Amino acid sequence: MLTFQYVDDDASLSSLVAQYSKASVLVLDTEFVRTRTYYARLGLIQVYDGKTLALIDPLAVSDLSGFWALLQRDDIVSVLHSCSEDLEVLAKYGACQPKVLFDSQIAAALCGLGHGLGYAKLVEHCLNVTLDKGESRTDWLKRPLTDAQLHYAANDVEYLYQLYPQLLEKLQTTGRLAWLYEEGERMTQGRLDKPDGDNAYLKVKNSFQLTPKQLAYLKVLAKWRLEKALVKDLALGFVIKDHALIALAKKQPQSTSDIFKMSELTEQEKRVHAKAIIAVMATADLDNLPEAIDVIALKPGYKSAFKTIKNCLAEIAEAHNVPMELIGSKRHIHEFLHWQWAGRVGELPLLLNGWRATLSEEKLRQLEI
Repeated sequence: MLTFQYVDDDASLSSLVAQYSKASVLVLDTEFVRTRTYYARLGLIQVYDGKTLALIDPLAVSDLSGFWALLQRDDIVSVLHSCSEDLEVLAKYGACQPKVLFDSQIAAALCGLGHGLGYAKLVEHCLNVTLDKGESRTDWLKRPLTDAQLHYAANDVEYLYQLYPQLLEKLQTTGRLAWLYEEGERMTQGRLDKPDGDNAYLKVKNSFQLTPKQLAYLKVLAKWRLEKALVKDLALGFVIKDHALIALAKKQPQSTSDIFKMSELTEQEKRVHAKAIIAVMATADLDNLPEAIDVIALKPGYKSAFKTIKNCLAEIAEAHNVPMELIGSKRHIHEFLHWQWAGRVGELPLLLNGWRATLSEEKLRQLEI
């Protein structure tokens, strides 16, 4: 029977931190809820050092600083699985990132087990254990948590601790452990940066369709929406939808009555934000227009060039038994193309950096695109 310690007071956490400070490896996971909020709401932290499996209640413990400090030590490996969202949580609640990160999903890919393997599938493949995922959509903010919830949460680190040495050995044998840690460093970069309001407009869907003048309006609208979302802790779409911002930037209403005539906004969006929208749009800097968004997929020769690069990466991936998706995503191919077509100047694209360069640089630089 799996045993664990439920930690819901500062004294217990302090004692646990003292023990964990002697560990070389901490396996961890977080449970959180995100529905309408900008930030995920942390409900539980699971940690295991091979001796004590702890479920830390962040709603009850008042000071987690000691625990966060452990993750920032360079002599402790933090092991997580598919940890992008966990890293967001650590940035928000701990203002920290793991110093030495071992993502078991990426490790599995580098070991030739496949791309994007879910935790349950990886456990089944490596440990021949079938996990019950019945509590995966539970409300982790509700108290008290049930025994089923607690055991489900504990399993997420119990078996990950068993997976770790298997994956570690394979990576060491193939000489790819440094690749794994390189990915960890890349994944944590920029996580502690504040949301960038000035460039928020670039993330609005279909912003590339707009003219520089329209982008000037979208720029102030997107920054206003982000600031509103942060203050209210609301997901961006629950402030105002992307397509509504695009419509506003295109139509450029001059009054609240103009806004109320627009079909692209909901009645609630009009009622709540009409006055603010007019005020915000009046601040657009029409004397210093943003540059038109360069869409590489619309350039002549794009399809042929993209296919050439993709085929090259596919050959490299097959030869080295590394998933192509891990070597280079569509975004990374675009980044390489931008660099190539700009005359190979500026910062090197990811495909020509680190372990990826070891595999692909020679062939990519020889491509005629």
